[in-house]
Amino acid sequence: MAPPNQAARPGRSPQRAPETPSVLTGRDNRWLKDFRMALRGGLPTESGSVGVEGVRLVEEALRSTCRIEAVLFSQSGERHHTRLAPFLDRAELGFPVLRTTDRLFEGLADTEHPQGVAALVEPRTAASLDDLLSAGTKNAALLVILVGVQDPGNVGTILRTAAAFGATAAATCASGQSGTASPFSPKALRASAGAALHLPILAGMSLAILLMQLKLAGVHTLASTVHGAEAVGARFSASQSSDAAPPLFAPWEVDWCQPVALLVGNEGAGLPEELERSAEVRVRIPMASGVDRFAVTHKVDSLNAAAAAAVLLYEAARQRKLLTGSGASP
Repeated sequence: MAPPNQAARPGRSPQRAPETPSVLTGRDNRWLKDFRMALRGGLPTESGSVGVEGVRLVEEALRSTCRIEAVLFSQSGERHHTRLAPFLDRAELGFPVLRTTDRLFEGLADTEHPQGVAALVEPRTAASLDDLLSAGTKNAALLVILVGVQDPGNVGTILRTAAAFGATAAATCASGQSGTASPFSPKALRASAGAALHLPILAGMSLAILLMQLKLAGVHTLASTVHGAEAVGARFSASQSSDAAPPLFAPWEVDWCQPVALLVGNEGAGLPEELERSAEVRVRIPMASGVDRFAVTHKVDSLNAAAAAAVLLYEAARQRKLLTGSGASP
């Protein structure tokens, strides 16, 4: 691998290649500006890369199929080089490994106590629904659609849960009342523990267009809801009448082995009413009857977005027989 002062950034013009010493010491250095923008600013760089910080996240980025634009160590962060060496000491990777001072690294880091290692990564985004559907394995598509989930921590947690329970891809959309936080912001990436770098994600598509394309592709839409009484009814099937009001089911009454898209709404308001009505099925998690009094006095009538998604995706993984361990079967 070429030393940092000779390495050009992949995909950029030769004029963009930095001419720097082995240790970057200037605050206005182009590389440091990009790292500062991606980490502290939470914005993608000119080439579309996002910033990941900390040895665990950098390791996940290096393990992923994402293109790495550069890795940066601070002087004290060099202690992590040994752990990352199997990924870094391969000449065919073709990205520069840069170094800077502890003081300059602290100025670009997003965390209060930085570990001294970061990377610029081109995330595994999808350009269309076809990209999401082609990302599936032998199992039918299991998509998670985040609609108006504003907190980056919740976005990251949902994506981490989705990856853990076998979701094939995810998408983020605005709800009309609120947007969804970027899955590639520093806080969301930390909350996802790097899962957002492994899961194909379609970000920013119009929700109306996405729902129409899901219907045309034969993917059934399930709306997670906090409304309605305890779910009753027969098991959901693809023949459900489209002009009837969407039925309400408990998670275990839904057939998760079909191609499905789970719609997860805003932390406080949930999904807009019109969106729930446009879904084929509404899914509600019943609360234990023994906590009714507690629920009334503490306003605990539903789970938050991340917790609800975890319960529903666990049931999907159980039905799809993706769980491992002695307790996987009912």
